[in-house]
Amino acid sequence: MSENLFTNVNGLKICYKLHGKGKPVFLVHGFGTSKEFWIGQIQELAKRYQIIYFDLRGVGKSDRPNHLYTMEMYVEDLRGLMDVLNIKKAYLVGHSFGGMISMNFCLKYPDYVDKLILMATLPSWSRDLSGLELWKKNQIELYEAMLKNPIETFYSKMKLRLTRKFLNSMREDPKNKLHGIISTEELIERGKVDPMKTTDIINMANAMGQHDTLDRLKEIKNETLIMCGEKDRFTPKSIANQMKEIIQNSKLKMFSGSHWFPLENAPNVNEAIIDFLEKSISA
Repeated sequence: MSENLFTNVNGLKICYKLHGKGKPVFLVHGFGTSKEFWIGQIQELAKRYQIIYFDLRGVGKSDRPNHLYTMEMYVEDLRGLMDVLNIKKAYLVGHSFGGMISMNFCLKYPDYVDKLILMATLPSWSRDLSGLELWKKNQIELYEAMLKNPIETFYSKMKLRLTRKFLNSMREDPKNKLHGIISTEELIERGKVDPMKTTDIINMANAMGQHDTLDRLKEIKNETLIMCGEKDRFTPKSIANQMKEIIQNSKLKMFSGSHWFPLENAPNVNEAIIDFLEKSISA
């Protein structure tokens, strides 16, 4: 895998990686993960495209200034990274919170986006912010538990992110390479490296609570692929269907799996991404 690269964006050190050659594809990870979330996609997509994947502010090896972040900051960080790399138009892929950033980015900078892929995401955070407080509390508890028992905390966290069948197979053979790419043991070890701390969780959650594009989704004219896991309880398929109805030039594709279906169902997800990027929706 390619090495970590660093650049200054909006006064912050942002860590990113480049892999492959071709048209640029930016991969934007979600809350509580890092750029390494895309392990199931990078090798396959890099056979056709230049893949750019990076740690959001407050995550991984990027800087973590201790103040509340805004959605606008994340949008401008992405724009700044594109400018540093002298990329004027790219395919944009976002998972969960990364999908929220991608929606906001596409609405502000539509000319910078060729095609848009939204995975396991929501058009707006609940306007009742009490849910946000519960989310922060849960994420902080997971972080504290991980410090004490990283293995059991990993499996506990994955109960809502992977289907039971897939998770059981991981437990039964943690050395097995999932899709020939990475083992469960390696995933657990990666989770111990540069985890989000309590302050990072609070700062990032503030930006997530600001996300509300529901009334503006109809403004997105870029070809859009909406992806959803059949058993995702965080971002249910009813929401994905709602987004499909609002975004005019879009299509919806369901996958077996839960919130982390890009890992659980990586081969089919990669095939769908490539098919969408290579062909017009109307074809």
